[in-house]
Amino acid sequence: MSSLLLPRAPAVVETRHSSLLEVLAFTMFYPQAIAVTAFGVVMAAAAIEDFRRLVIPNLLPILLCALWPFYFAAAPSVYGALAAIGCALAVFIVGAVLFARGYLGGGDVKLLSAATLWAGPAGTPELLMLTGVLGGALALFLLMPFGMHLAAAARGMLGQPPIATERGLAMPVPYGVAIASAALIVTLHPYFD
Repeated sequence: MSSLLLPRAPAVVETRHSSLLEVLAFTMFYPQAIAVTAFGVVMAAAAIEDFRRLVIPNLLPILLCALWPFYFAAAPSVYGALAAIGCALAVFIVGAVLFARGYLGGGDVKLLSAATLWAGPAGTPELLMLTGVLGGALALFLLMPFGMHLAAAARGMLGQPPIATERGLAMPVPYGVAIASAALIVTLHPYFD
């Protein structure tokens, strides 16, 4: 009888050991999965709010910055953290200059800086280029009569008055839509490869 117990004991220990590793692997991934999901929700909220009111609430970039450590914790390195923070700071400084000259809104600068933090140094060039392309396409779409009418109808469905043009063909562009779209593409595409 004791000879039957000896072979079974290591198998039970081995099973317990492998299930513990699976639990630890799931626990290590779980905070990052929550952070990535929250990132998507916050970016979508920023895009909707900017389209709806032409305002990005300060709470949304703050949430993105607060969630970033949970995302970054999956592969932490001091150099990676400092590089991501440095890129976000550089984008914020350039954005502040553009804001002071009236080219970008303050909420756009904060959202783009927070998105840069998530994209990191490797994804920052792609984020900035994609934001420019999507923002340009959005601006062209809103300048077309069809685009203006479609945007006005969508804003009306959201309970907002149409956007008033300030001078001639000039129309405020909800650039947060382009920033959020580019950030979602750059940050989430590794998870769908």
